[in-house]
Amino acid sequence: MEPDAPPPRYNIPPGTWISGIRQVAHDSAPEQLELWWGYRPKWAKGRSAQPINARVETVATSGYFKHAFARQRCIVPADGWYEWLATETGKQPHYLTRLDREPLAFAGIYAEREDGSLGCAILTEPARGRAAEVHDRMPLILDDASLEPWLDPDLTDRETMRSVVRHLEAGLIEHWPVSRDVNRPGNDEDAGLINPA
Repeated sequence: MEPDAPPPRYNIPPGTWISGIRQVAHDSAPEQLELWWGYRPKWAKGRSAQPINARVETVATSGYFKHAFARQRCIVPADGWYEWLATETGKQPHYLTRLDREPLAFAGIYAEREDGSLGCAILTEPARGRAAEVHDRMPLILDDASLEPWLDPDLTDRETMRSVVRHLEAGLIEHWPVSRDVNRPGNDEDAGLINPA
C-alpha cells in the first residue's frame, strides 16, 4: 500500500520544509525529497545568512553559492507564487501562475546544513511579461526541455549551462489579486487563498 500523498499547501512561508527534486549522479534517477527553505551550507556555521533566494546574475560566481550551482541543483515544483503590489490602500497580494495551470518548475540550489539536513534557495531573475506588472523579480522557471540538464550533476560548466537551460516563456504567466489572508503565514490549508479577490 502506497503512503498517502501530502495535503496541498497554499501559502508556504520561507523557513519551512518544502518538496524538491534532485539527482545525485548522472546515471541515477531523480529523487523527491524534503528541503529546508533557507540555504546555509554547513561550512558557513550557525549565524551566517540563510537566504531563500539566489540571483541568477551572481549565483555562479558568488562564494556562497557557486559550488551548489555547479553540482547541487534542484527543482522546486509549484503551482504558483505570491507577490505584493503597492497600491493606495496598502500592499495587495497577487497570485502568479501558468495560463494553462500546468505545474511550474522553479530552479533551485541546495547544500547540506550543519544538522545534516538539506537547505535550498530558489533562483530569481528579472521579472518578465505580466509578472513585471507586480514585482521586479520572479523565480527562474525552467521550461520542460531544461529539466534534465538542470538536474544533471555532471553538467558543471557555466557557459554550457547557459546554452542548454531556458526559462519558461514569459507569455505563459498570468496573475490576479487575491485575499490579504495570505499575509498570515500559518494560513496554509485554505484553497480559497488563490481565488481572485
